[in-house]
Amino acid sequence: MNRYWEIDATRGTAVVLMVLFNYAFALDYLKIYTLTEGWAFWWLFPRLVAGTFIFVAGISLTISYSRSRSWERQVRRGLKIFSLGMLITAATFLLIPEATVWFGILHFIGLSIILSLLFIKTELRYLLVAGVVALTIGIYLNNFVFDFPWLLWLGFFLIGMAAGKKFYHEGKRQFSLREIKTTKPINFLGRHSLIIYLLHQPVLLILLRILGLF
Repeated sequence: MNRYWEIDATRGTAVVLMVLFNYAFALDYLKIYTLTEGWAFWWLFPRLVAGTFIFVAGISLTISYSRSRSWERQVRRGLKIFSLGMLITAATFLLIPEATVWFGILHFIGLSIILSLLFIKTELRYLLVAGVVALTIGIYLNNFVFDFPWLLWLGFFLIGMAAGKKFYHEGKRQFSLREIKTTKPINFLGRHSLIIYLLHQPVLLILLRILGLF
């Protein structure tokens, strides 16, 4: 099945930024080194990275479905990703209970893939409106004391689906784009983003343990 290099490159860039942030978070959490105390890095940066992942997931969902037309395949894929998120929940609960990941990006993407089947045949304009409404409500609710990010991320996903319908209609790119050869390493990371997401933190902790830093 053909892959689109620009999607892999975008996802790969998000992978690099995710690893940078999560390593910085781990070093700060373990009181080894604090990169910065600015809100732009600790609040805005991770939300932009997560939003990129979710937006691209929405595009990829429309491409995948248009090629297979299989609801069952998407449900299995969503359950697989959600189950990996639950493994992260279990691992963080056992190892760092005060920082347990109860509902992270894998939980959301897995659940969104399944729920997206309710929207997969929605017309482009209505899908875009639904995404903007969810995004707006999510931003509004996130201004309150409680943290309520789910509609915000759903907005990114639905807008990603709308972009997929517009620019990759029926799984085919609707615009011309010359491949940039220098992005191949980044593309590789994008193609293997899930395994990198699962392994990069344990690898860091093992290295820090070997170095005797915690």
